[in-house]
Amino acid sequence: MKATSEIPTAADVSSEAPAAARAATASVSGPVAKARATPVGARRSQRRSLGYTLLPATGPLLLIAIWWLFAETGLLNTKLVPAPGPTLSATWEAIVHGTMAHDLLQTLVRVVYAFAFAAGIGVPLGILIGANERVYRSIEFLIDFFRSTPSTAMFPLFMLIFGLGEEGKIGLAAFAAFLIIVFNVAYGVLNARKTRILAARSMGASSLRIFSDIIFLETLPQTFVGLRAGVSIALVVVVVAEMFIGGVDGIGHRIIEDQYGYNLKDMYGSLLLSGAFGYGLNYLFLLVERYFVHWAGR
Repeated sequence: MKATSEIPTAADVSSEAPAAARAATASVSGPVAKARATPVGARRSQRRSLGYTLLPATGPLLLIAIWWLFAETGLLNTKLVPAPGPTLSATWEAIVHGTMAHDLLQTLVRVVYAFAFAAGIGVPLGILIGANERVYRSIEFLIDFFRSTPSTAMFPLFMLIFGLGEEGKIGLAAFAAFLIIVFNVAYGVLNARKTRILAARSMGASSLRIFSDIIFLETLPQTFVGLRAGVSIALVVVVVAEMFIGGVDGIGHRIIEDQYGYNLKDMYGSLLLSGAFGYGLNYLFLLVERYFVHWAGR
């Protein structure tokens, strides 16, 4: 009787079979579901990242579309503002077969020289000024005064000092960028978090160690703000200086010559190229800032 009671009945077998089947199905369907879901999720992630990558192109494409629409519908006088198609085509021809690439290179060289002088002097001087609040307050008016003065108003002064050569263009652009850089660096040093400095001093850290490990790192975000603004203002001043200070090449000289010669397609192409050039410089500094100051704001 005992042996007979241990033998499973048909009802027991029939009730246990679906449970075993469900367990087996679940054990198999888990990896299969994951295998099916993973490619779908990866594709969605790729599409999302591609969308974010192409997002900055929306603005330029929208501008060109509006430009084309206005030209096609007659809302825009194509004798004064040519349609985007002929303008971009003429610009490409000028870059590949003309002298536009040379002019862009000359402008780039002047901007690099001006920015190098401005940053090389402005960053160390800004650190020295910001390290002492009394020094900063005593010359704050002078920095703000010259920073608020339009750089183009300084043309006569720099023409008298440096003449009509390269020195005048580079010197004026370097001066304008220097004021922006030195102000931002000094402001960043002056407003470094006092609690961290006091904590380091209470632990016996030397002044050099406090500067290198706290003040310098605290200043980097504001320093990069000044550098980005400085390179942008240097480009603006160089382009304007190429127009009016004895220029023989450069994007600014090309724009003013196209205006005098009524070469409007080349003029608008040069304007678009100078804008793209400025955006590229700013974006380059943003990438450098994200790499070296990735901890900013934390």
